[in-house]
Amino acid sequence: MSRVGKEPIKIPAGVKVHISESEVKLEGSNGKLMFPLPPHVKVKQEGDLLTVERDSDEKEARSMHGMSRSIISNMVHGVSTGFTRELDITGVGYRAAVKGDILNLTLGFSHPIDYKLPVGVSAKVDKNTHLILTGADKETLGLVAAQIRGFRPPEPYQGKGVRYSDERIVRKQGKSAGAK
Repeated sequence: MSRVGKEPIKIPAGVKVHISESEVKLEGSNGKLMFPLPPHVKVKQEGDLLTVERDSDEKEARSMHGMSRSIISNMVHGVSTGFTRELDITGVGYRAAVKGDILNLTLGFSHPIDYKLPVGVSAKVDKNTHLILTGADKETLGLVAAQIRGFRPPEPYQGKGVRYSDERIVRKQGKSAGAK
């Protein structure tokens, strides 16, 4: 039995669960999420606990068991409290602004970058250089943060670019003017 897969998932108050043969739907204060169940995996609700079970010990069933439980657990956390991802923008003249669902980035290119945020992800900017992304879906939030970081990844010499707030950039020495 999968160590991850056999752990029950506690459903907090205010989260509604709808289970069918092929999918699990969750609804909470932060939105609605749906997960199509892979073959060989079943979800059961007993009171305020969800359990994920597999129907056989085949390799495919074992591999889907723990993954399904982790995704459903992340969905429960997402619809109840949500996820956040923070990015820092470093560099002279580099800044960000949010207008509705459009994120406007000035990252040293000849043109500004207008990034349309997907449904379910919201952004907030502090001090023009600190970007806070929030959303219920962990996968979508991570993808958006990676795409924004990909516009100008941090470079190793001066550290300019977009980086995660908890990311540590290993800086390089650079050239020495008089070294031989």
